[in-house]
Amino acid sequence: MISAILSYEFLQNAFLSGLIIGIIAPLLGLFIVVRRLALIADALSHVALAGIAGSLYLSQQVLFFSALNPVYLGIASAVGGSLLIEKLRGAYRHYEELAIPVILSAGIGLGAIFISLSKGFGSDLVGYLFGSVSAVSRQDLWVVIVIAIVVIAYIRFFYKELFIVSFDPDYAKVSGVNSKYIQMLFMIITALVIGASMRIVGILLVSSLMTIPVAAAIQLAKSFKGALIYSIVFGESAVLIGLISAYHLDIAPGGTIVITSILILLLVLAWKRIQNMRNARAVKEGIL
Repeated sequence: MISAILSYEFLQNAFLSGLIIGIIAPLLGLFIVVRRLALIADALSHVALAGIAGSLYLSQQVLFFSALNPVYLGIASAVGGSLLIEKLRGAYRHYEELAIPVILSAGIGLGAIFISLSKGFGSDLVGYLFGSVSAVSRQDLWVVIVIAIVVIAYIRFFYKELFIVSFDPDYAKVSGVNSKYIQMLFMIITALVIGASMRIVGILLVSSLMTIPVAAAIQLAKSFKGALIYSIVFGESAVLIGLISAYHLDIAPGGTIVITSILILLLVLAWKRIQNMRNARAVKEGIL
């Protein structure tokens, strides 16, 4: 496997992209889960699907788009969707959750229209839907690197404000934190991570990489920073095992990455259950 990675550029692109995504997706995913916004990742991924399908369709109609990487329009669509969600959340202050299904439905609808208008880009679209090891280009890798730098810089410089807004929005307002600005940036960053991950994990599965490792992490962690570390460890493990499995089995990496994440979660839940049973037994026997 190592010799193959050293020999083929597409494998280098895929594994380097995967390693980076295994860090930034769970890293941002923890804040998404804490804020109970897990469905936002699904909504934005479907908007990205509309952008990808639209780009592939336009590439058949307009010469300019034939030379344009569909990832760019997918990322732009996801960013636009994130801004629209924020606008709708502001319009429905007492029913903010309505914004998510509205944008998700719009993404699915537009995607379906572009797919039905197309003339045979099914195989290209499948790679975006479920990920592809062989389709990750050097250009895609550079996009992932740039987005990773933006994500890490955002969390590094706004960690305190993001932490406060995530756990206590009322205290954030009293403390003078510009919650609206932080939230807007957070939505844009989430859209960028989804755009960066679509080549490896796939549009339909990217939200899983942002939430399932976090679900496993919060079972073990005793602090927020501990949850961050566990999330990244589980995310990286899922990506590496998933990519290696996808390469040897010649299947879409998105599925193997997600199933690996679920297996990790099940193992953590089983271990946690065993620990609780041991502790309960120890208490009953008077050891603790």
